[in-house]
Amino acid sequence: MNSPVFEEIDPASDCGCPGCARLHRPAPPSSPTPGPAAHRAVIVAAAASTALAASGAAPALATPHTPTRPGVPAGDEPQTPQGGKAPLHGPAGAPATPAAPVQLPPISRTEIINRAKVWVAAQVPYSMYAYWSDGYRQDCSGFVSMAWHLPGNEWTGSLGQFADRITKEELQPGDILLFHNTADPEQGSHVVIFGGWTDYTHTYYIAYEQTRPTTRRQATPYPYWSNASSYLPYRYKGVTDGAAGAPAGSGGTQKDAAAFPGAGSFGPGANNAHVTRLGQWLVERGGARFYTSGPGPVWTDADRRATQAFQRAQGWTGTGADGLPGPKTWALLVSGTGKDIPPAGTQGPAKPTPPATPAPPAALPSFPGPGAFRPGANNAHVTELGRRLVKKGFGRFYTSGPGPRWSEADRRAVEAFQLAQGWRGPAADGYPGPETWRRLFR
Repeated sequence: MNSPVFEEIDPASDCGCPGCARLHRPAPPSSPTPGPAAHRAVIVAAAASTALAASGAAPALATPHTPTRPGVPAGDEPQTPQGGKAPLHGPAGAPATPAAPVQLPPISRTEIINRAKVWVAAQVPYSMYAYWSDGYRQDCSGFVSMAWHLPGNEWTGSLGQFADRITKEELQPGDILLFHNTADPEQGSHVVIFGGWTDYTHTYYIAYEQTRPTTRRQATPYPYWSNASSYLPYRYKGVTDGAAGAPAGSGGTQKDAAAFPGAGSFGPGANNAHVTRLGQWLVERGGARFYTSGPGPVWTDADRRATQAFQRAQGWTGTGADGLPGPKTWALLVSGTGKDIPPAGTQGPAKPTPPATPAPPAALPSFPGPGAFRPGANNAHVTELGRRLVKKGFGRFYTSGPGPRWSEADRRAVEAFQLAQGWRGPAADGYPGPETWRRLFR
């Protein structure tokens, strides 16, 4: 089973100002060809418009964009009215509430995220009335119902019945952040799927959500852009790797049901919840001394050295102790078996063998200045930047290269890296500055 990969993208703006909100509304159904009376009404309306223009009156909907927070795009507070409870594919005369108790279908965290990604890739349009081809309503609560594979379309007032309240520290991919506005349930409520922390500070996370104009996935401040005190974390009761990786309601621990997520989840450029989990287990097994911060979702040399120390504690050598977890390493950590990492300085297989001639740390290349990275730039610094972005795991934008000529692929890769740092607005414009450069090459 493929594990979810959490890479940030910069979604299209969904500005909520009155002018843009009007453009986002679905067009009214087409009407028959107007008769003579309607034609006369059009003429009268046109004359009235001419008179207003002559008097200098401004149109009522010409409201300017008014972002209320620096560094946050206008419209990030969603305008998301929602429908009520309904069966799949819409009411169609069927009861919204099943006669028998609903059986919660079991589902893994990976499957929840993968189902959410389907709507992100399809760019499903937002609607509180329409139903997508899979049967789920195209609003925020329908999106969560789909990702959790619920038997019907729920709303923010009922999703909590399928979940348990958890804390911020317990959040894992596939959980939700729910705001049910009791004062105006259908207009002010919203719900998003938690996709993982962007870094160890736990101030930004990846949110999967259904909001205007289409399904999106982006770095979001915890708990949300607005109504911060109202969003509450919940965990689906049917998740098969629940409170700490155990079947929901089993009372197990994180180590009861965690399957190896695959070698691709670890190593340079990896950024996902499995890296965090690995680091936490290694700390429990004696590897705390390798970490100066975290553990977090971004793979670091601390993860590699702690993993290698654990592997050597088992008596493994060579490729068996390369610092990258495989199924055997993972199984020992999941089950809590095997030997712990001994304290620093003790004799035994866990003590790393130092190289004969330690290599000095590579010097951080000096930032060449912003002028080296602009449209038309053609220099070795652009090549160096692109190669570093590829090494860090942000090379998906390149179809060739990287090369010395600055391109849109370079800008998009830099922007994705900046968003992964939790930056927004002008700080994530795709053009490297001294801090972007320092973080890339540290």
